[in-house]
Amino acid sequence: MAQPVTSSASFQPETLVQQSVLTALEKRVLHWLAVRMPDGINSDHLTLLALFAMVSVGASYWLSRYTPIGLVLATVWLAVNWFGDSLDGTLARVRGQQRPRYGYYVDHVVDVVGVLFLFAGLGLSGYLHPSVAATLLIAYFLLSLEVYLATHSLGRFRMSFFGVGPTELRLVLAAMNTALLVVDPLPIAGSSLTVLDAGALLGAASLATTFAVSAVRNARELYRAEPLPVRPIR
Repeated sequence: MAQPVTSSASFQPETLVQQSVLTALEKRVLHWLAVRMPDGINSDHLTLLALFAMVSVGASYWLSRYTPIGLVLATVWLAVNWFGDSLDGTLARVRGQQRPRYGYYVDHVVDVVGVLFLFAGLGLSGYLHPSVAATLLIAYFLLSLEVYLATHSLGRFRMSFFGVGPTELRLVLAAMNTALLVVDPLPIAGSSLTVLDAGALLGAASLATTFAVSAVRNARELYRAEPLPVRPIR
């Protein structure tokens, strides 16, 4: 029989590590928005909005296969996703309504589902080769898993690497959408891939490298904290 979940009163939330380029500005904007949010809207509403928006981003990329309007819609829904995904935690903190375990769990389940729809949409868009989109998705999930495991083991939740976090990644996607409205990605000579595919593969390689470096660094830190015990002499 499953044991009931205990109260969060004694639970120690993880330390958030966010050092992206836009962190300072983003925090000020989110606080400004949070204190002006209507009382009838809470963090759960914003989390659901973020999920709906990311599913809509994926659908918009699929639509872009048939009309460039899909690229415009994808950019709009990325902005909506930023609003919901970034503001839900800030709103809870401003109102003193933090639920650290619930919030961490639900936020990241929503993130995983949303990212799946995002890359599926890119793979169906005709702009990115499906196998490239799948490679990028796998690399993203690898890094996400490492972050979640490190959060549990080390008590630190790292949201950015090398100055890049979720907000910066959304801006990269928005810039890509804008560029695709102007010009189609150039094909690579002698290949079925395009320059955009090559850029996505480079991004996947960067994510995979970050995963490897972070995993080695965290494993070393944990080994030093918990060295192999000396075997007792019998």
